[in-house]
Amino acid sequence: MIPVEEGAAAIAILVPLLVACIVGLLITPFMRRVALRFNCMDHPVDRSVHCAPIPFLGGVAIYLAFLVSTLVFLDISEPTVRGILLGGGVIVLLGVLDDLYRLPAWMKFAGQVGAAMILVTYGIRIDRLSHPAGGFFYFNGWAVPFTLLWVVAFTNALNFIDGLDGLAAGVAAIASTVLLVVGIQTGQPQVALLIAAILAGSALGFLPYNFNPARIFMGDAGAMFLGYTLAAISISGTLKSTAAIALGIPVLAMGLPVMDAALAVVRRYRNGQAFYEADTGHLHHRLIQMGMTQREAVVLMYCISGWMGIGALALSNLRAGPGLGVFAFVFASFYLGARRFGILDVERREEIR
Repeated sequence: MIPVEEGAAAIAILVPLLVACIVGLLITPFMRRVALRFNCMDHPVDRSVHCAPIPFLGGVAIYLAFLVSTLVFLDISEPTVRGILLGGGVIVLLGVLDDLYRLPAWMKFAGQVGAAMILVTYGIRIDRLSHPAGGFFYFNGWAVPFTLLWVVAFTNALNFIDGLDGLAAGVAAIASTVLLVVGIQTGQPQVALLIAAILAGSALGFLPYNFNPARIFMGDAGAMFLGYTLAAISISGTLKSTAAIALGIPVLAMGLPVMDAALAVVRRYRNGQAFYEADTGHLHHRLIQMGMTQREAVVLMYCISGWMGIGALALSNLRAGPGLGVFAFVFASFYLGARRFGILDVERREEIR
């Protein structure tokens, strides 16, 4: 029998998750109708895998589900909560504008940095990290730049893999669940646990409408918001752990989009492209090119994300030496898989129609 205290703690976490999920289930069809009414449609381009225009205001639905559950179950006066809600709102607005008007890369980047600065303003930043030799490494004057880099990198990493129906939402749900479990294991602040649970619920509430065949897309607004909030959760929770390997836990939890984005930068450099220039070399593109259906490719990538999430859970229970071994093993397996699928190939492949 589960002790009363543990049962109450589980309910305190599961109820906000379920509320966010239910709100997402209810509000996503409404946002789809709004998108259709105002012609907010994602029209196919050369690198798209969908053939017909799809409404794209799903990211707004995800944010609203997150907002409602957060306002109900968390204290709005808490700086972490206010920072994430305000910064997340800016990210969603930026994403909607980008979806509608295709903002220049510099303007989109500036908006992401501005949203990241909101987190810093509310005290959500990486001031120090523990190290294997004992004690802490203090960032001092580098705390703000490192935090901005961390948040912007996570924000874009999830956006990079948002290329198949249900992929980004499912991966975000897996990553936030992993961070939630790690947070419970390591005794992280309650606010970080609840935000992770609410984010998982928001993504899960949207997923039934986004899984192939998708009836609505989340757009840049949703993908960037999910990545942004995962970055904020990791800073307010995981990175405050005293574990020497704490930095690797959120990296592994978000391992699939992080590695795919990192390999994309390398691949584009080798191809003579700007790092922000879109291509068809991502893992999901390669899987489709190999003959997989969208559903098969997405389920496989869920499994890869889950595999890396298991590595993050293992990492949270290990000392620095064994933890580094797990970290290296998981990423080596991903790298070898990337080589197998040709993700680093220099030659330009035929674009997906």
